[in-house]
Amino acid sequence: MTNAALNRTVLPDEKEINAAVESSRQLAAFLSTKVETQRIELVDESQQREVIELPTFALRLLGEILSELALGNAVKVVPIHAELTTQEGADMLNVSRPHLVKLLDEGALPHTKTGRHRRIKFNDLMTYKAQRDQASYAAMDELTAQAEELGMGYE
Repeated sequence: MTNAALNRTVLPDEKEINAAVESSRQLAAFLSTKVETQRIELVDESQQREVIELPTFALRLLGEILSELALGNAVKVVPIHAELTTQEGADMLNVSRPHLVKLLDEGALPHTKTGRHRRIKFNDLMTYKAQRDQASYAAMDELTAQAEELGMGYE
């Protein structure tokens, strides 16, 4: 995965958000099917029509992308097998690059080295993130329970 591919972050404008809302709604109606492929028709500016057959899974993924765009969020598609640099990984975890390097050196995350450069598999990074998030939620639940036991005004 190249830096250029991960660094292209463009927020949708109002017109794109409105188009995403409507197309997401329309697409959802067709995704309740159990067939493995769907045909869609594309029409260009000169009214040329082209029918394309797509896997239903790809259309579901497109629906998820449209839903995020409808909320005004930027979306990136990253192959699961992609290898990320430490800066790309740090950005995805919302931590500093030195902190991520420390985690790698401590063995908290699997990685490979290419010369002096560390590479992290996207899938490994997402697994770590999910575990970190789960631990964070558990800690918040525990703190909430303690606050309730102590009657700290959360009634």
